[in-house]
Amino acid sequence: MSLADLSSPDKSRRILAVLAAATALAIPSEGLRRYVYRDPPGILTACWGHTGPELRLGQAFTMQQCDQLLDADMRTAVLAVERCAPGLPGPVHAAFADAVYNLGPVIACDTKHSTAARKLKARDYRAACDELMRWDKATVAGILVPMQGLHRRRSAERAVCLQAFTTTEEENP
Repeated sequence: MSLADLSSPDKSRRILAVLAAATALAIPSEGLRRYVYRDPPGILTACWGHTGPELRLGQAFTMQQCDQLLDADMRTAVLAVERCAPGLPGPVHAAFADAVYNLGPVIACDTKHSTAARKLKARDYRAACDELMRWDKATVAGILVPMQGLHRRRSAERAVCLQAFTTTEEENP
């Protein structure tokens, strides 16, 4: 897959490219832990950021299991964004797929609770990219606090998201 595939008119090719780009965003942000642990907000997490009701503290995973969970979870995130905001430019889709992977679909899909989702629906993609930066907090011990790791992740997503405009503007001055 190449960056050009992010704009492919072939939907399946474009989805695969978005999946690859979003996964590339997630891996360094999540890191790998092949056992279940509590993340800073206290959510049971394993592997590359997988969460779910089936997880139990002390549970261990093989590398293959972790990779399968990442693939399945990211595919779910990519398809959720496609359903909520079909036809996004590839870099915007990839950035929001990673955000959905990390936060859940509210950021891209819930126009009642997310300005980013409203901007995506209105096709105001630059503004939607900028909205990513507002999602850098987590609730820890009942208090919403900025998290340095989330800030770095949202910055990386925003940079990828804005590539949709840099490439287009450079090609069409």
